[in-house]
Amino acid sequence: MRIVAVEAPRGGADWADRVRRFEDMGFHAVLVPDTLWTPSPFPALGAAAAVTTTLRLRTWVLAAPLRTPAALTREVAALQALSDDRFELGIGAGRPDAEDEARRLGARWGDAATRIAAMEESVTAVRGGVEPAPEIVVAGAGPRMLAAAGRVADRVALALGPATTDAELAVAAARAREICGPAMPFTLSLVGVGDRVPSWFARGGPTAEQLRGIGGFGLLDADPERAADTLRSYEDRFGVDEVTVPGELADAFAPVPARLAC
Repeated sequence: MRIVAVEAPRGGADWADRVRRFEDMGFHAVLVPDTLWTPSPFPALGAAAAVTTTLRLRTWVLAAPLRTPAALTREVAALQALSDDRFELGIGAGRPDAEDEARRLGARWGDAATRIAAMEESVTAVRGGVEPAPEIVVAGAGPRMLAAAGRVADRVALALGPATTDAELAVAAARAREICGPAMPFTLSLVGVGDRVPSWFARGGPTAEQLRGIGGFGLLDADPERAADTLRSYEDRFGVDEVTVPGELADAFAPVPARLAC
């Protein structure tokens, strides 16, 4: 089971300290969002590459319509070289609310089918133009996106909301397994541990108490052993072998990787 941290830089020195700490705590990778209100992920990951040696580096996730396949391939090749082949491409068709970002960038957004096709075209270009090709992680939930992921991805990130219950996760994982095939590894996004959830949840996200009340899978128990047992059950039941956690809660999750290694 791999644990990866999702984080956006807030400043140069702080960013260097943060990614080195992720590496020291045993996280597999740092994942940088692709939005217009956070720093661009490629220079951020390039800076992370310069101060780490084993930490993997991933976009989380690129909106395919915002870049041409050729421009994306150029960026990926540069980061793969700068990181000594530690880059992983996280990509999707774009968040539902990202159409305005595309407009501001002068990019064509298109309907869902067009954006999914753009994702596949981008992945094909990267695989053909970058050596070695990075691991491809495609985020999605709907049947068309999962079908595309099954064709081009090395890994699928199940795009499920923080309030998804364990029972709903079981249904979603079964559907994704049917579409993507028996060998596809899955990634899940966790949102909290114990009584701690990300600070941005204060703008409307559920509280830890609410998540516990509905049985939301994204909130782990505060006890590291019980948390590790929960993650092992996700691997055994659903084929989930990687989870993402909010970078600001990395310290709370830090005891878990060691328990998983036992």
